[in-house]
Amino acid sequence: MILTVTPNPSLDRTYEVPSLDRGAVLRATGDRVDPGGKGVNVSRAVAAAGVLTTAVLPLGGASGALIAELLVAQGVDVTAVTVAGQTRSNISLVEQDGTLTKINAPGPELTEEESALLLETVRTAAGAPAWIAVCGSLPRGLPPEWYADLVARAREAGARVAVDTSGPALTAALRARPDLIKPNASELAQAVGRPLATLGEVARAAQELRSRGVGAVLASLGADGQLLASAEGTFHGTAPVAAVRSDVGAGDASLAGFLIAGGAGPEALASALAHGAAAVQLPGSAMPVPADLRPEAVRITENPPPDLPLSAPATF
Repeated sequence: MILTVTPNPSLDRTYEVPSLDRGAVLRATGDRVDPGGKGVNVSRAVAAAGVLTTAVLPLGGASGALIAELLVAQGVDVTAVTVAGQTRSNISLVEQDGTLTKINAPGPELTEEESALLLETVRTAAGAPAWIAVCGSLPRGLPPEWYADLVARAREAGARVAVDTSGPALTAALRARPDLIKPNASELAQAVGRPLATLGEVARAAQELRSRGVGAVLASLGADGQLLASAEGTFHGTAPVAAVRSDVGAGDASLAGFLIAGGAGPEALASALAHGAAAVQLPGSAMPVPADLRPEAVRITENPPPDLPLSAPATF
């Protein structure tokens, strides 16, 4: 069973439009409403794969109630911490060429009592799951160290912890030595304090974080695939994509694929790539089901060529 924690969930409304013209009335060619937030998406992808998952999240107001309803309908067990504020709603506009424009609301401000209750809820549940995935931005009211506190409590309870966040929250979480982090190239560059222009520089940055106590680094590199640095070695993988329809939640689907395949080694990396490639070809933040996956198309290389340039060098 995989437990996810999403401190700042959302109700995601996605509209597909031919093109984005400022000041014009746009006619959507498709629309959908999904429960959102990075951890929520991980749970949705895990459930779609037929694996048990529980989503721990603060929920408030009508949008919070709808999120819980939608998650239960998708096979996700929901452990909600009721908060006074209204859960946020986000809007995504996806153009025909795959260009994505997102409008993310800030979300409610959590009180000290709500923050403490959320931490205690995770601690209580931390003994059962194979993995705990803590994901996404922190809402107002929670300091950057909140994730570090959560990681420490979960590890004390014997759980393996994966972290997918950015900025000061990631910096703080690194000090708690999570078992896995999943940065993109820019987040990895920020964590080590230098730009990354080649696959070798990405690998060295990932190994540097491992030397600080992080168990494994699963780095998302966009069109350049993903790199895994772990105790099993350093691996790079790619998966072909015919056309990008929406990349909302694709990284979350990838993390789900990695965890449900055991969370270690090249087999888990291959699962992550297959899930991510399938997700970008689906509308909105829809999560792939097993029939959407093409594992035979994934290519994995151990100790990839260090001088291979990134198509989009990462700055910090």
